Amino acid sequence: MANLKKITLLHSNDMHGDFMAENVDEKLVGGVSLLSGYINKVRQEDKNVIYAIAGDMFRGSIIDSEYQGISTIEIMNLLGPDIVTVGNHEVDYGVAHLLFLEKCAEFPIINANLHITTNNARLFEPCHVMQIDGMKILFIGILTEAVLAQCKTDGLIGTFVNVEDAANEIGKICNTYNAVDIDFTVLLTHIGFEEDKKLAALLDPAWGVDVIIGGHSHTLLSEPCVVNNIPIVQVGIGTDQVGRFDILINTDDNCIDSYKWQCIPITEDNCPRDPAMEEILGTYKSRTDEKYGKIITKFVRQLTHPTRIRETELGDLFSDVLKDALGVDMFFLGSGSIRNERLGPVVTKGDLNECFPYDDAVHMVYATGEQIKHMVMHTLRDEVWEGAHSEFYQYSKGLEIEYDQATHSFLKFNFEGEPVKDDQVFTVGLQHFHYLNMKDSFDITVKELRMNRRDRVISTSCTQVIEEALQVGQHQNAEGKGRLILHLV
Repeated sequence: MANLKKITLLHSNDMHGDFMAENVDEKLVGGVSLLSGYINKVRQEDKNVIYAIAGDMFRGSIIDSEYQGISTIEIMNLLGPDIVTVGNHEVDYGVAHLLFLEKCAEFPIINANLHITTNNARLFEPCHVMQIDGMKILFIGILTEAVLAQCKTDGLIGTFVNVEDAANEIGKICNTYNAVDIDFTVLLTHIGFEEDKKLAALLDPAWGVDVIIGGHSHTLLSEPCVVNNIPIVQVGIGTDQVGRFDILINTDDNCIDSYKWQCIPITEDNCPRDPAMEEILGTYKSRTDEKYGKIITKFVRQLTHPTRIRETELGDLFSDVLKDALGVDMFFLGSGSIRNERLGPVVTKGDLNECFPYDDAVHMVYATGEQIKHMVMHTLRDEVWEGAHSEFYQYSKGLEIEYDQATHSFLKFNFEGEPVKDDQVFTVGLQHFHYLNMKDSFDITVKELRMNRRDRVISTSCTQVIEEALQVGQHQNAEGKGRLILHLV
């Protein structure tokens, strides 16, 4: 008879500073107090409980950004994860600051493939072996270059290029640790659901990877996706839910005997509150409320940004503000810069900073009509509609783009009512992040654009530009339609 042992594996991903509970239908939902209460309850009721976070603890709230992640680490220390891997937003405050934050963490942070390019030294421990109830459980952290564009601001930091390289590294780690009789192996990834499936397909069964817990694409699953006999899971975004595996491990054969997976809603109905967590949250909230409670503007109504891959009301508003204030012909605003699905009608400084937290410089580049069409076409490629976590853009007023996916062609590409001519040269505003990642985002290089005219920085802070413009002009409105018309198959 096989020797079976049970573990309960709880997991979160892409929490993005979602610390506070919300009232939904007169009930509290989400927030780290209820999440902590649930984790503590499971730890008391069951044995062999492990809580893992698959990246992106940072970014998305004033409490996080005001203290540059130090507050988040303190809150996470109270939450008490057993293991965490690095997400792309963990480097938003700089790699050096991330290494400082790691020193503040009372839990292990792993990553197998961030390294210093000069000597290939790893920045973090690649993996962590947890010993529990006589079992050895191996966790490996993976982040690929496709999602780590922010690190391009630092030429000394590198990562593996693709999932093939990541798979090879996983194999090397598994082969090394198999000698110490690992009972169970978990990949903590932050590469997106589609990439997780590709990665799982590349893994040799002999390496013994049992589960992939993913992040980055904010995919909310109702059941695991099994590829190459490996269950892949992810639980959306924020703290409104937590994943739960109840697993029987065959410790003789070092494999899963059976498992049950659920996505548990974090509500006051099934999660007790954590008073210690609420005390520390209250301290941070009172400090930030005083600074960020100032009212900046009032919209005509609440404006929305329900999806990254369509034109939206907030996308129209922010791109227009930056175009008008900075005097460019067009502004291409990264959809992912807008972090909330709604804003207003009353907008405080805190609301704005939480919705638009990226305080980038702005570059003005010169592009021909032909280059602009190529750039936009790249952002509308088929893989975007298939769920790839790629950059998408909101366009300022004056542009009218109509795209047909069936023929991969533009039915209309107008600027201020006239068709855009290939040899016309336009000024285009881009945030610093998107300027740095020009090739990935637009399939064009800065060098190619500089053949028209040299680009320059026209603002050191797009957040200040937006805040000032909104403060001066009250009762803004935006339609969220008419600039990017999509005919999708």
